[in-house]
Amino acid sequence: MHHAKLIDSLTYPETANTHKLLFGIAAFAGILSIVGLFTDTEQFFFSYLTSFVFIASIALGCLFFVMIHYITRSEYGVTLRRIPETYASNIIYIAVLFIPILFGMQYLYPWTDEVLLANDQLIADKTPYLNTTFFIIRNIIYFAVWSFLGYKLFKNATTLDETGDWGIDTAQRKISAPGLFIFGFTVAFASFDWLMSLDPAWFSTMFGVYLFAMSFQVFFAVVILTVLYLRSKGLLTNTIKNVHLKDIALLFFGFTVFYAYIAFGQYFLIYYANFPKSILWYYDRLAEGYGTIAWMLLIGKFVIPFLVMLPAAAKSNMKIVGSMAVLIIALHFVEIYWIVMPLLHKGDVSLHWLDFAILISLSALFLGLFFNKFRKHNMVSNNDPKLQASLSKH
Repeated sequence: MHHAKLIDSLTYPETANTHKLLFGIAAFAGILSIVGLFTDTEQFFFSYLTSFVFIASIALGCLFFVMIHYITRSEYGVTLRRIPETYASNIIYIAVLFIPILFGMQYLYPWTDEVLLANDQLIADKTPYLNTTFFIIRNIIYFAVWSFLGYKLFKNATTLDETGDWGIDTAQRKISAPGLFIFGFTVAFASFDWLMSLDPAWFSTMFGVYLFAMSFQVFFAVVILTVLYLRSKGLLTNTIKNVHLKDIALLFFGFTVFYAYIAFGQYFLIYYANFPKSILWYYDRLAEGYGTIAWMLLIGKFVIPFLVMLPAAAKSNMKIVGSMAVLIIALHFVEIYWIVMPLLHKGDVSLHWLDFAILISLSALFLGLFFNKFRKHNMVSNNDPKLQASLSKH
């Protein structure tokens, strides 16, 4: 229907074995990690949770973007939407990766400890919510919702490629509208369950939107780097134009400011209120080496990207945008580490080889799943009703 204007090949080269290489790396690092499970069990689960949240948050950022894209009927993202769509469709595999966390709950979450509950009334009062059974049920619900949304939106989009039935575009909006509403709730509660409940005495009403802001900022970085990787291989060079990348770079810049606003807002309110129970969370994360990381996050996730990408010309320069994307992805992991690890290594940062082994294993698996699915379908939705408008952007 619309093939005339698409000069590029829409299929990922069959000969490319990107996914096999990534799966090999994931398996090798995974075997190393399993050795760590038996030599240092507690460290394994803390390292695993950190890397798990890292990849899950990227996939969730992708899912959010796809739904926003459909509901706003935006044109700029049509050519590159298949990338986040493919990442988001793999949430069902991330659900499987969540299972080890259930086996490590007694290492990770203090509220599973009966002795602590008997001695700490504040935490004991939270048991109607913080208990193993309800925790498992909630997470089954989260992953069921996200997996369904990711799978369905991807399935419909690839069906549209084959049939050209524009009614599917309307169906996508009907899924995305309630999907966004449910997404907001489930991501907020998942952030409480995965990260905030590591420190069950502490709470922040901004924590849900804080994890969302982190996820959406890193999502742009991942999509930008994926596009730059494809273009370096000579793929989609005429379809995903600089103008499309500039639009994503503008949003990337905007959400860097939004992230900083939320992260600072949470800190400022807790600092200003000065309640002992609330302050302790930051106290642990501003002591010794963790304090250095906090400054690193402030400067690396906000000050540098903000100043570097502020000039209009910088947002069109893909070397600059790409380098900022690399910085944000690296620091996104560091930030999750900074949230999780003070509970295991109080006082000072203690890097462990498992932190890297599990990160490499899960990240390689996440990318391997992406490329494995990406090569089986068109890289751009060739029958999308808004494709022409997107291609004719200048």
